[in-house]
Amino acid sequence: MVSRSPYIIRLTALMLLAAMPARAEVLKDAFNSPMWEMLSERYFGQAAVIFDDRVKVSVPPIVENQAQVPITADARMLDGVKKLIVFADLNPIQLALELEPIKAKAFVAFRMKIEQATPVRAAALTEDGVWHVGGVFLNAAGGGCTAPPKDNGGVSWFDTLGETQGRLWQEKDGSVRARFRISHPMDTGLGRDNTPAYYIEKVEAKEPAGATLARLAMHEPVSQNPTLTLVVDLPRQDQGLDIDSRDNNGTIYRANLAAPWRQSHDDQREGSLNAP
Repeated sequence: MVSRSPYIIRLTALMLLAAMPARAEVLKDAFNSPMWEMLSERYFGQAAVIFDDRVKVSVPPIVENQAQVPITADARMLDGVKKLIVFADLNPIQLALELEPIKAKAFVAFRMKIEQATPVRAAALTEDGVWHVGGVFLNAAGGGCTAPPKDNGGVSWFDTLGETQGRLWQEKDGSVRARFRISHPMDTGLGRDNTPAYYIEKVEAKEPAGATLARLAMHEPVSQNPTLTLVVDLPRQDQGLDIDSRDNNGTIYRANLAAPWRQSHDDQREGSLNAP
């Protein structure tokens, strides 16, 4: 057996430490959130992080329903966004949603469950490997994450599960705004009745030919019957937008939203949702 002196062992350890990448310094948080340092390490790792006013998060000034809080994350002022995530620091499950804007804008609007007053943040990863973080403080009462889903209008969930309704609008820049709602209870698994977590975990917006325009990973904090708004680059000659989703039980749901330039007035009126 070859013996090694304590000096050699210490020298080897120091060399290994020197070779390791230095952990990025955690930025001082304007909200003084007790969770910021941990969440920064969890979501951004060793990557560079900056607070950036070009990443906008919009929330209502008054929250009337903690289980259905409208959230808008908009990073369209940045170029080359590869990923956009939304999280609430003081929720029991912080990460709500992740967007990959493959052929889409770095924009998403949805509704979220909130457990208590908390910073709500959006972080955009750009092609240079930098995370750009924006956020607001949401003043809300508690209970949104632990409350059970509301009754489905007297209809069994099994009869409506995965049903998707929505509409498309042509934007001035040629892109298409898609707003759609998927019927699903979106159980967090945190309720007192011990109902297990049951939620839609993946949504893809696709061209009818199959190309993915935007990909969403959703998590338990997204509200019951998730209502989502995306802005995608949909070719005008396409028949519409396909919405494929999958829940954490592996069930797959598929729907098509007809293109506005091919919808009749009656189709628009019958299938429309109120504009966000």
